[in-house]
Amino acid sequence: MPITDDELPPILADKHYESPSAFTPESLLREARRQKSTTIQPVPDVCLLDPDGDILRRLKAEGRARRHDGWVCYHTDLYLFEEGGLTFGIVACVVGASFAVLVAEELFASGCGLLISVTSSGQLMPLQEPPYFIVIDRALRDEGTSYHYLPPAAYSHAPEALLGVLEDAFDDLGVPVLRGATWTTDAPFRETADAIDTMRQRGLLAVEMEAAALYAFAEARGKAVVCFAHVTNQMGQIEGDFEKGHADGTTDALRVVVRAVKRLRRAPNHGRLPLHGES
Repeated sequence: MPITDDELPPILADKHYESPSAFTPESLLREARRQKSTTIQPVPDVCLLDPDGDILRRLKAEGRARRHDGWVCYHTDLYLFEEGGLTFGIVACVVGASFAVLVAEELFASGCGLLISVTSSGQLMPLQEPPYFIVIDRALRDEGTSYHYLPPAAYSHAPEALLGVLEDAFDDLGVPVLRGATWTTDAPFRETADAIDTMRQRGLLAVEMEAAALYAFAEARGKAVVCFAHVTNQMGQIEGDFEKGHADGTTDALRVVVRAVKRLRRAPNHGRLPLHGES
């Protein structure tokens, strides 16, 4: 028998996608600034989510990261650094869909124009030996946050305008960067053998915890978000897994991020790229 509206699971019911939120990141940040006696200080135009924290740990160890004192998020610290002639904001250890979107909302409310996420991911399809990167073009919505931003569907999609600009951006970088779809899950320790087989049959390349929600947020809010999966492991199923490469993979990750930003900024229509779906 079909499910009636009253029988829908709460994650799908009463979402009112066209209605504005009563609780906004702007109001939260306003009150946080009041409590902390801090004035408005915009964040850099380009910000980076570093779920594993390896990039920020390296930058701190090298004395290259300075804390942004105007960042008033209750849950995180924002740091600034320079790489490849660019200035970035970076927030580390933002793990999982809901946390990633919470921080993304606050970053864009604070002046961010482009958000890049580089998340450690488990290999589903054995395309090559890890580590390597995937530009995520769509992510299976096996998490909860995306359903608060977009109506039910199997996938969240990356902003097509951004993907088009990045089409051949990494060909000469010397770092393997593929393109494809991933599985976003809220429950990494419930990645069963049967579930993994199903995801492989769907053609998904890797499993991670943030992309579906970030892309749903990007589409709903008209923001520029690009998610990279850094495929570093086979989900602990072999000895010696989770090896990321030189400097815990941060050297290659920063090269990929810098190349992506420079390519996007050189695009003829880069001023319009943050609007999801525009070309």
